[in-house]
Amino acid sequence: MSEAVRVVVLGTGRMGSAIAELLLEKPGFELAGAFARRRDRAGMDLGLALGRAEPLGVSLEGDLDALLERARPAVAIQATCSRLVDAEKEICACLTRGIHVISIAEEMAWPAASSPECAARLDALARANAAVAVGTGVNPGFVLDTLVVALTGVCAQVDSIRARRVNDLAPYGPTVLHSQGVGLAPEAFRAGVEEGAVVGHVGFPESMAMIAAALGWKLERVEESREPIVSSVRRETPHVAIEPGQVAGCLHVAVGFVDGRPAITLEHPQQIRPEAEGGVTEDAIEIRGRPDVRLAGSPEIPGGVATAALAVNLVPRVLTASPGLKTMLDLPLPAAIPGGAGRG
Repeated sequence: MSEAVRVVVLGTGRMGSAIAELLLEKPGFELAGAFARRRDRAGMDLGLALGRAEPLGVSLEGDLDALLERARPAVAIQATCSRLVDAEKEICACLTRGIHVISIAEEMAWPAASSPECAARLDALARANAAVAVGTGVNPGFVLDTLVVALTGVCAQVDSIRARRVNDLAPYGPTVLHSQGVGLAPEAFRAGVEEGAVVGHVGFPESMAMIAAALGWKLERVEESREPIVSSVRRETPHVAIEPGQVAGCLHVAVGFVDGRPAITLEHPQQIRPEAEGGVTEDAIEIRGRPDVRLAGSPEIPGGVATAALAVNLVPRVLTASPGLKTMLDLPLPAAIPGGAGRG
């Protein structure tokens, strides 16, 4: 990137703020603006919104169309929501103007899984305006799908895949904790699953579809289960404290069937403070085939900084990609962009 790339960030929550900070840290980018869905934040200086002592001279904008017209960015990074139905309007506003979109909305990792019709609309709009739209993130978008696919590249044959991501929910706020049933009694957890209030992980259908497509497998069905992780000790975070017998998190498992057999198993136990009962966070992938492959690491790849990094590191890739709706399988793998703060 010989000239600074003008980028706007859509969303000023935890992830949007992390992405904005990384863009400010890396050379070669100009943070041209930020969109806040919360209208009460419109006009606030971005630096102050990020908790900096000094203003940046960039104001949060509550009107997306006005921001895009004023800022004229090359790329927009969307960090406002998880569901495609909530993301589509913002993505279309960018694509219509020929602005590339990198979205961390979970369902954008493989949009055709939740809405083939929406995926077709986005692809047509992107092509018509010489723009690229792509979804990414640590999960979905990397650990339980892109990395899995990459590891199958050393296999002459793949029979089955099992991948597991164990993470700590302690850094997250009330919204995420509620969606995992943290603090509920086991009976209330199960009722929440039935009612849709306890959702577990968003993204298993997308990861399943990505893996199956890469391997040429036809997914017959995907079965999902959500079970409470009940704590036997007191656990506490800045946002919640739970007692023994209460739910510390959600064990969400998805199994994809191919030719009548379980071929892909993805597990995602999310809970607060797993170390309180001797647990550790980790990412683990096991491929049965020729040869067998196993890759595991602990602690987990940290979701916040990793997702922000993936979004920013994809910018050079979308700038050189052909127009259309893309996935992580369609683009060269992102690599860390040099520069910025290091460990010394």
